[in-house]
Formats: sequence, C-alpha cells, structure tokens
Amino acid sequence: MKRIWLLFAQSVTVLLAAYFVVGTLKPEWLGKRPAFGAVSLLEAPAPAVPVQPAAGSFAAAAKRASPAVVSINTSKAARHPQSNDPWFRFFFGDRGGEAQAGLGSGVIVSPEGYVLTNNHVVEGADAIEVILTDARRIRAEVIGTDPETDLAILKIALDKLPVMVLGNSDALLVGDQVLAIGNPFGVGQTVTSGIVSALGRNQLGINLFENFIQTDAAINPGNSGGALVDTAGNLMGINTAIYSRSGGSMGIGFAIPTSTAKLVLEGIVRDGHVTRGWIGVEPNDLSPELAETFGVKATAGVIITGVLQNGPAAQAGIRPGDVIVDVAGKAVGNVSELLSSVAALKPGTVSAFEVLRRDEKVRIDVTPGVRPAQRRNGQ
Repeated sequence: MKRIWLLFAQSVTVLLAAYFVVGTLKPEWLGKRPAFGAVSLLEAPAPAVPVQPAAGSFAAAAKRASPAVVSINTSKAARHPQSNDPWFRFFFGDRGGEAQAGLGSGVIVSPEGYVLTNNHVVEGADAIEVILTDARRIRAEVIGTDPETDLAILKIALDKLPVMVLGNSDALLVGDQVLAIGNPFGVGQTVTSGIVSALGRNQLGINLFENFIQTDAAINPGNSGGALVDTAGNLMGINTAIYSRSGGSMGIGFAIPTSTAKLVLEGIVRDGHVTRGWIGVEPNDLSPELAETFGVKATAGVIITGVLQNGPAAQAGIRPGDVIVDVAGKAVGNVSELLSSVAALKPGTVSAFEVLRRDEKVRIDVTPGVRPAQRRNGQ
C-alpha cells in the first residue's frame, strides 16, 4: 500500500510539472491566453492601429500652423524719467530706473525670416528675442513698424523656418470656426478655438485704421501678435486686442485681417514704410444736425465739413457739404470706413467717388496723393 501511494504521489508531481511547463511556454495548447506581458517568441505582436482624429477635431490645422507661431521676449533698458535732462545728469549722473520686460507672439510669414507681430509688442524695446517651437532662440531686427495699424515687421536669420500660409481674410464669414495661437501669460504655446463673431469692427479707439475681425476664441495677454487661423491652418489675422474688465479673456477678442497685414508687410519690405492714399478733407459721421446745417437730405454716408485748399479733393471738385457714399466701388457708412477706403487707394491713380450733393448723386474722379505720415485727423 505504501508503494502504491508513493507511485501516485510521483505521478501527480510529474503531471503538475508538465502542466506548468506547457502553460508557461505553450498556453494555446491548453486553450489559454498568454499571461499579461508574455509574448510568444515565434509570433510578432500585432501592429498598433493608428489613431485617427475625432470628427470635428482641429488637430490638423493646429499641427500645420503652430510651428510658424513664435514667442517674443522684449526688454527695455532701465531709464530714469529725467535722464534726458542735462542738468539732472550734471548733478546726479546717469541714474536708471527699473528694467522692463515684455511678452508677446509673432507669426513667421516668409522663408526669408520675416515675422509679423503687433507694434505695441516691440515698441521702444532695446532687445527683441524670438523663440521658435523647436526651442531655437535668436535676436530679431525690426524692419519697420506701422503704428496706425499696430503692426510691426521683424526679421530673423535662421535656416529651415516654418512658414504660415497667408489666407484670404476677405472670404471669412460670421460663424466660421477659427483658432487663436500664441503664448498667453508666458505659459507656452496655446491653441484656443472659437468662431468669427463679427467682421469690420471699427470705431473702437484702438488704432487709426480699424477693420477688426472679432472672435470669441480665448485671447489673453501674451497672445498679442499671434495668429488667428482657419480650420485649414491658414493665417486669417493677427491677434491684437481684447475687451476685458479683468485683464483676461471675456470672449471678445480682435484681430487685424490678413488683407491689412499683407499690405503693411509688402510696403515695409519693399519701401521701408507704408504708402497710403490721401485726398485732403475733414470728414464727419452724418447726423441730422449736420445734414440740416448743410442742407442735405442724405441718410447714409460721410459728410465733408472741410476741404483742404489745393488738395486732391478740392482739385477734383469735392465741396463742403458733400456726402461721400462710395469710394472705388466700396460703400462707406462712417468716418472709419472712409479713412480705410481712401488709405487703400494708390496715390497718383484716379479713383471714382460717389457723392450726394443736396438731392443729386454725382460721380467725381479723384487722384489721391500720398498721406502724410502720422496724420491723425482728416483724409
């Protein structure tokens, strides 16, 4: 009996050992899956299935546009408010105040290294550093600025630069989806989404020439000079300002359209400055009081209350009391629209103006001149 029990115990031990070996090396023989982390030496693991962007994802647009959006760090040397006074320097020497640092964003728009940003981002800076998404850092040179649109052009000397494609901002519609890309609060490049809330915003008192795209995509301090792009990753505008009571985004942000930025870019790169049209008039928004004063019955347009003697408008026959309703085929309804339309005219090239003179509609051909620099009032 003892021998039978010993034989039984040995047989069970051998069977258990065999089961363990087979279960470890060939679990499929027993109809089992391999233990977690075990991989058959004779079988390659199944290839990973590529992850497809979810429906409605903006991943492709962000991936295409983001490399061309840069961070901009600026610094201003410490200066005492009276440091330019020679008597102050004589008695107290050169005394500096507290050094200032600034933060903003920019967009690379050409392989030659031109970067679009806001003028207020780089204005007065003694040093400007551009930081790319691939961590490259370089000092930038200011090629030119245009305070009247709050745009500036920088240049960086680097190879293999990512470049953003300039889109057609004139084709944007209210309700179109857009992305805002920049470096808010210095936290690093950030992408936010929203829609075009309004077009042609003006009379905001931000710039002299205003034709803003309004969006609810989150724009915060540090986003200035960054990109507003469409769902294909094309540049639609340069983010420039927000309406806020707290200093952060409240869903009302403004961007300068690419159409305006392109004109500024081409003018500064080609001529070193922006050339705009000018006709020499003093315009005012039409009001019932002004209409009554000048005896006009127009209900829309911009009334001219003064004409510069021997200026382009005077030479063409425009008079005080005329109401301009159309410039070169584009309707104008307020002073801001007239300023922008006249500024866009090519100096020396005849352009058609549609004018209401009392009860009569008159077409007047005007040859605009070159708008004097930094002229804040009048056209």
